Amino acid sequence: MNTDFIEELRWRGLLHDMMPGTEELFKKEIVTAYIGFDPTADSLHIGSLAQIFTLIRLQKAGHKPIALIGGATGMVGDPSGKSAERNLLDEETLNKNINGVKTQLQKFLDFNSSANGAELVNNYEWMKEYSFIHFIRDVGKHLTVSYMMAKDSVKNRLENGMSFTEFSYQLLQAYDFYYLYKHKNCKLQMGGSDQWGNITSGTELIRRKINGEAFGLTTQLIKKADGTKFGKTETGNIWLDKTKTSPYKFFQYWINTSDEDAKNFIKVFTFLPQNTINDLISEHDKDPGKRILQKTLTKEITCMVHSEADYNSALETSNILFSGSLSDLAALNEETFLDVFDGVPQVNIHKNDLAASMNVVDFLAEKTQVLPSKSEARKLIQGGGISINKTKIESVDLIINSSFLINNKYILIQKGKKTYFLCVVI
Repeated sequence: MNTDFIEELRWRGLLHDMMPGTEELFKKEIVTAYIGFDPTADSLHIGSLAQIFTLIRLQKAGHKPIALIGGATGMVGDPSGKSAERNLLDEETLNKNINGVKTQLQKFLDFNSSANGAELVNNYEWMKEYSFIHFIRDVGKHLTVSYMMAKDSVKNRLENGMSFTEFSYQLLQAYDFYYLYKHKNCKLQMGGSDQWGNITSGTELIRRKINGEAFGLTTQLIKKADGTKFGKTETGNIWLDKTKTSPYKFFQYWINTSDEDAKNFIKVFTFLPQNTINDLISEHDKDPGKRILQKTLTKEITCMVHSEADYNSALETSNILFSGSLSDLAALNEETFLDVFDGVPQVNIHKNDLAASMNVVDFLAEKTQVLPSKSEARKLIQGGGISINKTKIESVDLIINSSFLINNKYILIQKGKKTYFLCVVI
């Protein structure tokens, strides 16, 4: 599929800035471009997806992507957008992280032998034998201290202090671009808008060292409409590795996207064509309650990052929560069961309490304290506002005992339509 890469980024709202001549470059040749990924963890998270998708879009447009893993720069830590210096990683952790990131990137890009087949490189390969003396002589002399100090990534950190280690990151990334320009004919570096300073240092090094012409392009940093950070939840990052973030939790993050964010994310995180997206937005606006944008976005991104089987499983699990039966819940394995109720308030009671049996009003108001008083419990039960294990409670005289346990451990309490509590028997 050949498309106009720059125009594709533009209509999707992704293009932030580019150096003069970048758009013309794409009209003249098959462009080799790279994006760097520092292995700060053994998995990428969804904050990296916009850049991964930029490389995929580049390849779909007929150009050649290079994914660079920062085995060397990862030892230093990029100060861009950071308020404090990162902890330096030991070699064992770094190698584990590199392998994890490498495996994930290989899933998304097409590493074929054609002219636009993707390549995966690690900057440790060309930095490991480079002595400090030779590096500062061959590279450091081409960029002045005043030039480096003018970069936002440096200026924003000067007040709180910045080590020489972090200050040197800019030189290391600039050299990466120079190396790829010289050895891979890579004329373009891309990244998020916070990378502009590092990218232009690379183009400047190429110009000053070998009088070469290179280019830079940045994409918009993804933000949520409510001002909260994209990709973060109360429990932390949404990872691409299913052992860190289960497909169900991944599914839930996207399905719960607001209407305003969904209109943005459907452009950023899918490869659906413009006319299809416009039709989906129009259909969504006619009946937002159907959540057509969220459902389409969730399916596309979950199938892409995980698999269609994982998507179907997550969809089925989600349906169980809202419309399934007790037997459906009991059939879930414990890990999935707990994923379903992740974030749901948990209350503990002792198994001896259940052995003695208790009235449902006492259970709700005294033992679990999910309701503030017995009168409130009676009122809600009589109004049909309490369900236990997906069954509406119709009598204030109901006795709760061990027969209510799901998988011998849990009791699910529901107040109204959406408020859940998970009672755990200890």
